[in-house]
Amino acid sequence: MFCMLKMSALRLMWVPMLLCLTHAAWLCHGVCVEVDSDTEAVLGKGFKLTCISCKMRGETQASATVDWWFMAKGETEFTQIYNYEDIRGYIMDDRFADRLHWNGSKNTVDVQDGSIYILNVSYNDTGTYRCYFNRNLFFSNYEFHTNDTKFVKLNVVGKATRGVASILSEIMMYVSIIGLQVWLVVEMVYCYRKIAAAGEEALRESEAEYLAITTESKVNCAGVAVTE
Repeated sequence: MFCMLKMSALRLMWVPMLLCLTHAAWLCHGVCVEVDSDTEAVLGKGFKLTCISCKMRGETQASATVDWWFMAKGETEFTQIYNYEDIRGYIMDDRFADRLHWNGSKNTVDVQDGSIYILNVSYNDTGTYRCYFNRNLFFSNYEFHTNDTKFVKLNVVGKATRGVASILSEIMMYVSIIGLQVWLVVEMVYCYRKIAAAGEEALRESEAEYLAITTESKVNCAGVAVTE
């Protein structure tokens, strides 16, 4: 009887453990970190224009479209060069024909990474790029519309150099990733301690219940013996 109660208590311990591990796995999978784009491209090479817009709550269902605009050095107005919608990208400007590729979120309409990649960079690509997120968040009873705009000022050089801004941006990215991992470890340790405490309490309750049942059985047996 006591063994059965002990097994029940152990099963109760596993339920919150599994829930905790599921939550931790979701956190690991759903992490989104916003980092700035590099701003210096090398002539004739490829270059990634980074544009990341994270949702405030990763579990909320959403869909987003991304539009890229370009204002060349010396110009005064932006021209649309790229559109990404329904998991398809479209080049909108002949200056970038066959030179732009989608480099963001894959196989999902819930786009958080709207980065694109420029092939065979030329000096004419110098200028300001505008990344525009148009997002719909889906809740149980309503939809919420939001947008986000980011700018990248690109400079094209003949030879690669690494600026201070690029180094700091990379350092911040790694610091953010390490910080999130540390937080995840703390979360798991907290869950483990909480589950261990709950398991000990469940075992104590099981033992007390077993002793109560045993005592009651002895009393009943003694009463039957006296009656006989």
